[in-house]
Amino acid sequence: MAERGAGSGVQSVERVFELLELITAAGGEVMLSELAASTDLPLPTIHRLLRTLMAKGYIRQLANRRYVLGPGLIRLGTAASQQLGVLAGLQLRSLVDQLGETANMAVLDADMALYIAQAPSKHSMRMFTEVGRRAHTHATGVGKAILAQLGDDAVRAIMARTGMPTPTTMSIGTVDDLLVDLAQIRERGYSIDDGEQELGVRCFAMGVPNAPTPTAISVSGPVSRVDDAFAQRAIPALRAAADSISLDLNPAA
Repeated sequence: MAERGAGSGVQSVERVFELLELITAAGGEVMLSELAASTDLPLPTIHRLLRTLMAKGYIRQLANRRYVLGPGLIRLGTAASQQLGVLAGLQLRSLVDQLGETANMAVLDADMALYIAQAPSKHSMRMFTEVGRRAHTHATGVGKAILAQLGDDAVRAIMARTGMPTPTTMSIGTVDDLLVDLAQIRERGYSIDDGEQELGVRCFAMGVPNAPTPTAISVSGPVSRVDDAFAQRAIPALRAAADSISLDLNPAA
């Protein structure tokens, strides 16, 4: 019979997820000694759980003996992202009905903003972003709304790994400038992409509270329509949609 923990969960399952979360928090690659230092689990237990995860393809061991997240997690993550997008579809369509512009949802995945759901505008001139597309977080509205949910050290680490390309002359190109922008986003509660990804396109985005992974939703369109008056309508609509999605993701909260 499976061993039960102090709570209502199964202890061995809790321990497996603890190790996976520790590896993830370390950037996806750790030494055994680093895991041992980060948990109270006995070393033989860590060895046993790692062997099980390796056999299932959820982690791998490199030639330098470091453990990394394995391809088995990609399948699970893809399915989970798709389900999250399906869950948010009703709210995204509601945003389009209210505001008339394209609504998107993205999550943080491998240091990038991954678009997982979209409700397109009915306008012939609209923003085109495909579901499944990845974009640098510092140059998109959803990406900055996602980064604003992280600490500055985590943001610096992501920028160090991905770099900071500047798609347009309006793009943020330094970490220090990005951190200033993120501080403003945290204070006002939403992000603005004003031609930073594509000139002539403006985007308002907001994080989804208590999502299982950093998540944001947005509305985007040409600056000729997405103006200050649009913002007055968009911000409360985004907030209501984000809160509704959060409740759907956390029904027991």
